[in-house]
Amino acid sequence: MTFGLSSTSPADTLAIARALGEVLAPGDVVALTGDLGAGKTLFCKGVGEALGIPADKIVSPSFTIVTEHRGRLPLAHVDVYRLDALREAEEIGLDETFSGDGVCMVEWAEKVKELLPTDCIRVTFTISGGDRRGITVTAPDQPRFETFRARSQRFQPGG
Repeated sequence: MTFGLSSTSPADTLAIARALGEVLAPGDVVALTGDLGAGKTLFCKGVGEALGIPADKIVSPSFTIVTEHRGRLPLAHVDVYRLDALREAEEIGLDETFSGDGVCMVEWAEKVKELLPTDCIRVTFTISGGDRRGITVTAPDQPRFETFRARSQRFQPGG
């Protein structure tokens, strides 16, 4: 299933992320794509909050590639912005991170798309000006993602 959401503020983006975080399960990989400053790290903070991780603990891990957090489910926050080639991701075993027993959030996922599970959740951010963001979510057709979609109704066009 694919649907679009509209965020008019950082608070909206956090609310959307929390709604997704509430339905995530062990083994889920969330692939985040969008321009610099589009809200990927902020989205990770919202998912982390839903998993019981304080938002201030989740920062852009650009220099460490992977940061792990303990919550209701373990959260691996991956930022591959600084990787120059897919080979580097393979060499550090990033594919193993994608098959862990927690939730994995991947910023700049387009750089490692060949390694991502085919059933990953894809979240794409589009900057619409100021704090406005278009957020497109593609997720497996499962009841828990219908729950997320229903909880995000107010952020959908006409919602």
